[in-house]
Amino acid sequence: MQKFEFNLSLDELKKRTHKDYLITKKFLKADAPEYLALAEGDKIALKHLVRAAAILEKINMQIDCKHNLAVKEFLEEECKKGNKKAKLTKILFDAQKGVNAIDTMSNPIRLIKGIEEKPGKGVYPEDLSKEEFHNVLIRMIKEGKIQEVKDILTQRSMVVRAAEDLAGIDYVDYFHEDFEKMAQELEKAAIVSTNADFNEYLILQARALRLADPMLDAYADKKWATLQDTPLEFTITRENYEDEMTGTIVENEELSTLLKEHGISPIPKDFLGGRVGIVNKQGTEALMAIKKYLPTLAENMPYNNEYTQTISAEADAEQTMVDVDMVMASGDVGEYRGGITLAENLPNSDKLSLTIGGGRRNVYHRQIRFISDKKKLQERLDAILDKEQHKYYLDEADHWFTIGHENAHSLGPKEGSERLGKYRNIIEENKADMGALAFVDLLTELGMYTQEQRLQIIVTTMADNFLKSKPTMSQAHRVRTVMQNKYFAERGGYELTKDGKIHVNIDKVVPIAKEMLEEIVRIQIDGDFNKAEEYVNQNFVWTDNMEIISKKLQKVNKALNGTLETKLADSILNK
Repeated sequence: MQKFEFNLSLDELKKRTHKDYLITKKFLKADAPEYLALAEGDKIALKHLVRAAAILEKINMQIDCKHNLAVKEFLEEECKKGNKKAKLTKILFDAQKGVNAIDTMSNPIRLIKGIEEKPGKGVYPEDLSKEEFHNVLIRMIKEGKIQEVKDILTQRSMVVRAAEDLAGIDYVDYFHEDFEKMAQELEKAAIVSTNADFNEYLILQARALRLADPMLDAYADKKWATLQDTPLEFTITRENYEDEMTGTIVENEELSTLLKEHGISPIPKDFLGGRVGIVNKQGTEALMAIKKYLPTLAENMPYNNEYTQTISAEADAEQTMVDVDMVMASGDVGEYRGGITLAENLPNSDKLSLTIGGGRRNVYHRQIRFISDKKKLQERLDAILDKEQHKYYLDEADHWFTIGHENAHSLGPKEGSERLGKYRNIIEENKADMGALAFVDLLTELGMYTQEQRLQIIVTTMADNFLKSKPTMSQAHRVRTVMQNKYFAERGGYELTKDGKIHVNIDKVVPIAKEMLEEIVRIQIDGDFNKAEEYVNQNFVWTDNMEIISKKLQKVNKALNGTLETKLADSILNK
């Protein structure tokens, strides 16, 4: 067994694992009413789905960092020996699902000495620099190794050295044994699950885990996106926010030109997550209220005549939505790294299923969005929000905004964003936020929201948009909030009172959001890396206002890390 040296002191580990500094999100317990109410067949199916998600976590740990599994084994062995540092380090390792992460203050967390986070994570060779990566690809293209380069740059491949070249191995082949075990668990679940549509999806997904054929994933994704009335939820999430290596290609003009000549699009690598849950019917019914308005929103998107979007203005929206009581979040979707996912709109625009007539599906994570400490929430409002606007703050309004955000991912251009390189995800997340805000007035006019809910969404969103610290450029979800805060401040969307609290100028917010949305969509249509870089750099500025609010937030909220408590899933895995 490989030995490692702990990077954090015992005092630091004690601090970070203390309840005041470690946020805990509690998923369903073994005796949860939602679980007990399931049909017997669905209870059995759920067990197989949890086991499949656990296998997927093992796979994604290797995609994330080549040392994760060895470190996990080391920590487990040291824990058995009673090593206090190992026990505390393992709490953080299990929470962030790996050696390296970023905390809520945007500081890097390195649990083991000598293991640094790489731009290509575990997907690319550890010793591969950006310059060598570009040069090898250029040489291979000039030598006529076009298919080999395509294999390297697909979002589904693990990249390895092959003599002087690089080679891409589809992750289904690379992790063949584990994917086979996953497939078997899905097939067992499909035998006993009570829903025929869900079972059909599980069988399609099992096939896709056995053969390195992107079209099989497309068929599974297409079926998954139609699921609406199922008791259970199981998702394999495939998103590419973590890969910082592939996105550098657009910065090399010679390489970009060569790839374009051969019709090769360098799409960042997918990282894999597993979501297991029980569909909450009441919450799902509330979500579906927005669906009938989506074609109208599509029609009102900026420059909508210049691109094709997932939602058609002329047809029913190919978009399903479910609210899920969470049992397990494994791999990429369950990593608590500075924050954790509230909801997801999948498949993403780079996925093949959208080209064969597939739609999208939004899944919302109930237990993650729940506010467990109302007292702490009030302390935060007292610290940062103008007292006279407290009446407009409602934590549920954050959920309404998230619904708008996720649906806005289906609006706007669905092609060409890969040309924006490392700014692609920042721009897309910014678009989703501004889409959610820009349509608040329209949805109020259409009857989706009341006037009171309109006020609540605007004030709650603006108040929640401030951070405890300046993020790094790799944190797409947080960079965009800094950009928005600067943009809104310059245009009068909010101001700070004399005592340093946020006062939202409510009637200015939606027009400003429309303005920013228009600028963002223009960048996506043009697909110009330089314009994207200029736009991000112009707006990603940590201002004095943000610093004032961040200091207040730090006093109220000491949390540095977060973790998931998954008692139902644990009881299944430990049997």
